[in-house]
Amino acid sequence: MAPLVLFRVVAVAEACSWIGLLIGMFFKYVTETGELGVKVFGPIHGGLFMAYVAVTLLLAVRGRWSIGQVALGLVSSVPPLMTLWFDRYAERRGIIPQSWSKAERA
Repeated sequence: MAPLVLFRVVAVAEACSWIGLLIGMFFKYVTETGELGVKVFGPIHGGLFMAYVAVTLLLAVRGRWSIGQVALGLVSSVPPLMTLWFDRYAERRGIIPQSWSKAERA
């Protein structure tokens, strides 16, 4: 899978899991009708959060991102749906490598 495709899949999945978790939190804390949504989406979101961080760090090393770009990519995993914004930002800036080959990075 190409780096950009992998990053996009993980970023979108992480954002969707945020939405699920927020909906679950609404039902748990606002309507007080149950915590099933949090029990389901909490671990899913946690796993996808970790996957996003890992893929971001991998691409940062491969793409030789600046410290600021790495920090922005990692911080983008915290606010809901910001991974979608960072995905577009990274694509527009061309900081995601086109392939996994080390020869093409030079």
